Amino acid sequence: MDSLTSGQAALQQRIAHSFKNSAVLARALTHRSFSSDHNERLEFLGDSVLNLAVSGLLYQALDTLPEGELSRVRANLVKQETLHQLALDLGLPGLIRLGEGELKSGGAKRPSILADALEALIGAVYVDAGFETAAALVRRLYEKVQINPQMQAAAKDPKTELQEWLQGRKMHLPQYTVVGTTGAAHKQTFEVECVIVELGRSERGLGSSRRAAEQAAATALLQSLRKAA
Repeated sequence: MDSLTSGQAALQQRIAHSFKNSAVLARALTHRSFSSDHNERLEFLGDSVLNLAVSGLLYQALDTLPEGELSRVRANLVKQETLHQLALDLGLPGLIRLGEGELKSGGAKRPSILADALEALIGAVYVDAGFETAAALVRRLYEKVQINPQMQAAAKDPKTELQEWLQGRKMHLPQYTVVGTTGAAHKQTFEVECVIVELGRSERGLGSSRRAAEQAAATALLQSLRKAA
């Protein structure tokens, strides 16, 4: 087993999980500007694990809300701002490995990088110990977050609005794919394509993070759908 740094060992205690493979933890905390062995694949995996775990949490906690409202509450719980705060609570800013340029530009405090690292950490726990252990971590992370029906009143973001539009028409959820990245590692621009397979429609969006690009693509697709209506 690879050795842990003192910071990584302390993080294991905070998340209540000891990694069998510490290299997975190190990868989760590595930004693409630092190394080619970075956390983006784990982030992709962790995003799905997070959404499923939060969905289960809401299904139990808000048993009277319909599907659309549950989707809106979930969107508020997994948005960048929420994940950023959870990452701060875990002390991730001091643990993420960044390239020199990203470090000098304040990447350790950038909300998008911290939110992505948290998702990568959840993905790493899933790889190391399976879904139940990863879901248990998600439940612990959200213990201090008040979950109640009033959360449904929060404003919809474009991804949630598009999802609800499709659900209201009994269609499958849109597919988001990163189709390109440009710029230096510490100042990248992401291009994401959003596709509605059943309608044969797609639009692309640009953003300084994957999340921002997904929201831009969803916005463009919503505008396209409204013009066609």
